[in-house]
Amino acid sequence: MSETITNQQKELAKIIEHFAQKDGVHPTAIPSLFFMRVSHAAGQTHGVYKPSFCMVVQGEKEVWLAQERFRYSPADYLVASVHLPVTAQVTDATPDVPYLGFKLEFTPSQILELLHDTEFRVDPKQTPKRAMFVSQIESSLLDSVIRLARLLDSPKDIPVLAPLFTKEILYRVLQGRNGMILEQLVMEGSSTHQIKVAIEQVMNNYDNPLRIEELAEIANMSISSLHRHFKEITAMSPLQFQKQIRLQEARRLLLTELVDASEVAYRVGYESASQFSREYARMFGYPPKADMKRLKETYDQEPVNTEQVNV
Repeated sequence: MSETITNQQKELAKIIEHFAQKDGVHPTAIPSLFFMRVSHAAGQTHGVYKPSFCMVVQGEKEVWLAQERFRYSPADYLVASVHLPVTAQVTDATPDVPYLGFKLEFTPSQILELLHDTEFRVDPKQTPKRAMFVSQIESSLLDSVIRLARLLDSPKDIPVLAPLFTKEILYRVLQGRNGMILEQLVMEGSSTHQIKVAIEQVMNNYDNPLRIEELAEIANMSISSLHRHFKEITAMSPLQFQKQIRLQEARRLLLTELVDASEVAYRVGYESASQFSREYARMFGYPPKADMKRLKETYDQEPVNTEQVNV
């Protein structure tokens, strides 16, 4: 990295450490902005990435989307353009040099507004790309990120300036070599836009049986096109996607509510408690009861911050 970028990263790290003095996920006064701090390289966490721009400011992290690994460090940034169930792991963190993360969530409407304000032109027939990517950080992008983070020291400026700086960050991402992935997200008629509609349907109805014919109709696609493009964009089939959403929600319920595994299985859409237990163990490494015991011991009987799995 250049000296300029190194100095920018140091400034951003100081801001994050000021507002994130303990390990965990820290919401900020800017509703879409979150800071993360981790003092030890930890085990894997599972969660759903919302559409977001993510940076590792200090340390290193790996994110798995199905069988595909995305590794990023202070030299990079990661973007998820749609909701995606992932497995994440901080791989470089110590008490003296903790992992520090920056996450800015965004909406398709913000991308669409940018496209209306610029001369970006998107071909809706372009081959859809994976909805997650890692790109190399640039000084101009970091500059806008730092200006957004500095607003936390002047709360009165947030309502006016935070939307402007957020817009600039997204503009810089759109200008990058993977910007077309965000463009495809909002371009009506593109496969990515149609799959986004299908993803929203699965997310909102994960506890109901998945009927591929209905999903294809909602996405305005043939069944074969739906399967092909869904996997191109999310790295998994619609059924695999739904299964991950179900199991992650089941784990959240087990952690936060006084319910047993069979009730949770039913609530997330499983008809068979034994099938639920098998698939849960396959994904998380332990059956539900053993997993809950292990997690509670890990957190020393303290309440688990379930927000951690979403960042």
